[in-house]
Amino acid sequence: MALSVGQVAKRSGVAVSALHFYEQKGLIHSWRNAGNQRRFKRDVLRRVSIIKAAQKLGISLEQIKQAFASLPDERTPTKDDWSLLSAYWHQLLDQRIKQLTQLRDNVSSCIGCGCLSLTACPLYNEEDKLADLGEGSHLLFD
Repeated sequence: MALSVGQVAKRSGVAVSALHFYEQKGLIHSWRNAGNQRRFKRDVLRRVSIIKAAQKLGISLEQIKQAFASLPDERTPTKDDWSLLSAYWHQLLDQRIKQLTQLRDNVSSCIGCGCLSLTACPLYNEEDKLADLGEGSHLLFD
């Protein structure tokens, strides 16, 4: 049995607008019935659950989309698929934790300084990396 967007919203606890957004981003898929109403396969509920769980972990929608695209025929993830996806996301989270720990440790040295030197600040311009890019404003975090 196909579900309407309202039914998916009610069952998943996700707003209709969010479901439309997920569909626009290619994370979920629907089709139109004869009355031109959106319909979803029931397995969309699992996809939405995975999207929400991954977002709580800080995984971006683009990373979620890439994970879904890695599945055969972009099917809804199974329990085994979830194990693989979560193992990969675990690595990403470990990297993020390491970066945040370094940031936390560096920020305490700046609190006493207060200068935020554009050439020596370990947070803003570690080891004066921006000098190689020339004068002017630059993106710090690619």
